[in-house]
Amino acid sequence: MKVIADICVIPLTGTSLSGFIARVEEIFAARGLKTILHAYGTNVEGEYDAVFSALKEAHEAIHQMGAPRISTTIRLGTRIDREQTMEDKIRSVQEKLA
Repeated sequence: MKVIADICVIPLTGTSLSGFIARVEEIFAARGLKTILHAYGTNVEGEYDAVFSALKEAHEAIHQMGAPRISTTIRLGTRIDREQTMEDKIRSVQEKLA
């Protein structure tokens, strides 16, 4: 089953988190997941199990980088009536705005 998720991983350490987030992005890319990075998270598209497996790997990597705690928020959606991509969802809204 495909999933589109909005994931925000927050290592609870210091004020600069970009190095941690870059590592998360590398993990998602290595797993072949489609991502769109935004200011407060990442949209991720892929098979349900692959997305959550990559997120687990990301948590493990961030802990290994020295973060003692991580807070992650996830919003996700699944569809079984048809396939839909992140771009499809964005295009639908943009067409209505035009």
